[in-house]
Amino acid sequence: MEIIARMNIGGPATQILGLHERLNADEFDHRLYTGHVDGAEGDHLLLRDAELRVRRIPGLGRSVRPADDYRALLRLAAEMREFRPHIVHTRTAKAGALGRTAVRLARVGAARVHVFHGHLLSGYFSPAKRRLYVWAERRLASVSDRLVTVGEKVRDDLLAAGIGRPEQYIVIPPGVRLGSVPDREAARAALGLPGDAPVVAFVGRLTRVKRPDRFLAVAESLLGRLPACRFVVCGGGELTEEVERGAARMPGSFHLLGWRPDVETVYAAADVVVLTSDNEGTPLSLIEAGMAGVPVVSTRVGSVHEVVRHGVTGLLAAPDAGELAAHTLRLLSDPGLAHRMGEAARRWTTDSFAVERLVADTERLYRSLCPVPLKTEGSRI
Repeated sequence: MEIIARMNIGGPATQILGLHERLNADEFDHRLYTGHVDGAEGDHLLLRDAELRVRRIPGLGRSVRPADDYRALLRLAAEMREFRPHIVHTRTAKAGALGRTAVRLARVGAARVHVFHGHLLSGYFSPAKRRLYVWAERRLASVSDRLVTVGEKVRDDLLAAGIGRPEQYIVIPPGVRLGSVPDREAARAALGLPGDAPVVAFVGRLTRVKRPDRFLAVAESLLGRLPACRFVVCGGGELTEEVERGAARMPGSFHLLGWRPDVETVYAAADVVVLTSDNEGTPLSLIEAGMAGVPVVSTRVGSVHEVVRHGVTGLLAAPDAGELAAHTLRLLSDPGLAHRMGEAARRWTTDSFAVERLVADTERLYRSLCPVPLKTEGSRI
């Protein structure tokens, strides 16, 4: 029984879809329970036109509302009593809290697995709210059988905050399969980009922690040196209007695409992909860029350094627009270096972050918690 607050566009939803499509159906009866996506966010299932049956839980969404959360908790417990899962697998903070609590309420005796796709220790909360978050995650970790992180740095940060014990943790990096990558000329034609201009791309949610304002500052700095440079933003979120206003100050330089199902077209059109976040787990956009053979420039946060090998597949910087712009300019000014890094990124990400490896790691985790030879009547994982 897999529980996530919402299937908005992003890493968690991508991982769930990859697992759903490839888990061994003879061994695992995998059911997904989720809430609704808020209007400001893109719906991953709609974007990908995914044929994934989900069981909707009213109140299990992004917002925290005590009355709705309580109803969602009771509904989850009722669903558990009906399904009788061997394993309850939760993702995202709210779903992790409600799902792990519901196991105890339902008294189903299921193993509890929670995935941290990142953490909320920095870049999200005031000091008081951070203390509350840490307290809650410590309590929830005490009733969890396994805590999964997408990278070693994410695990280490959580342990340093006193969340869980080392033996509870297992690192399962993301697994990605990128669609067929078009050639550069076709990709730029599809996006309305000039064939000979330097192109820098940002792919991700337009939210505070992703710092699209920093990307705008990087663009402004680069335009002072490369006036012909073009900037592509693929994504959406609550800061969309703010980004639109910032882009309007640099007329003709920005292409705001919103969410697109063919993100591989964006990567194919780009010379460099830039990530400007204050906090990350193991960002899928950088893995996808690597698989498309595009070098990246990123802030050195979270487990980014486990995806981007500094000086080999891309360049890492402090959370500083000036340093990010300097690294980006270096790659745009040296096509040979950019090509070598892009090819190294393609090899590294394809070998290390394949979706088949994600599925194999997850199946191994499930078997370690509940060894069942094959799915039989009354035997569901």
